[in-house]
Amino acid sequence: MIAPSILSADFARLADEVAAVEGPPGRGADWLHVDVMDAHFVPNLTLGLPVVRSLLATTHIPLDCHLMIEDPDRWAIGYAEAGSYNVTVHVEAANDPVMLAKNLHAAGAKAGLAIKPNTSLDPYVDVLKHYDTLLVMSVEPGFGGQTFIAEVLDKVRAARRLVDTGHLNLVVEIDGGINAETIEQAAEAGVDCFVAGSAVYAAEDPARAVEGLRRQVEALSAHQER
Repeated sequence: MIAPSILSADFARLADEVAAVEGPPGRGADWLHVDVMDAHFVPNLTLGLPVVRSLLATTHIPLDCHLMIEDPDRWAIGYAEAGSYNVTVHVEAANDPVMLAKNLHAAGAKAGLAIKPNTSLDPYVDVLKHYDTLLVMSVEPGFGGQTFIAEVLDKVRAARRLVDTGHLNLVVEIDGGINAETIEQAAEAGVDCFVAGSAVYAAEDPARAVEGLRRQVEALSAHQER
């Protein structure tokens, strides 16, 4: 799955930028990645729940809301209640991640758990049994356009093994520095969903860029199956 990040979009033309990644049926964006930042958990400040509600009214693409905020136990539920498909919180910020996952499910959303590049996966394996998505950050959260940190792929491989052996049942997602040069590394490590910002929105045709990234992953999968 390809999830364009609107952090790299033109916020003055947000509805048009979202429409630009819809593409033809079955070939456009699978999810729309929405980075919510509060200038506390991370130094940057972006959009919030009112903008998410507006996006939900203008697109059929499922919203993948990534909350880089303090106190997600309090604020995340609103994004689920608004109609977001997947709501991801940071394990470094959540007070009770197990209860938070249950509350997100009760509010009608999938629950995602994000971990920073320097956060170990091991202490949270049992917690992840309550989640639908693991978001591995391959850059430090807070800003777009950063360089891919390849070392995080060890965590992706570990998560992939846990999924393949039945210990976990979730989507492995990666966010940060994903482009035509890095997506195959991530795919080989076991990623299911790729968040791409500037690789999509810096392109002349964002929908075609989405399709190009997907073709790279599909070609790699076909090669590995031979």
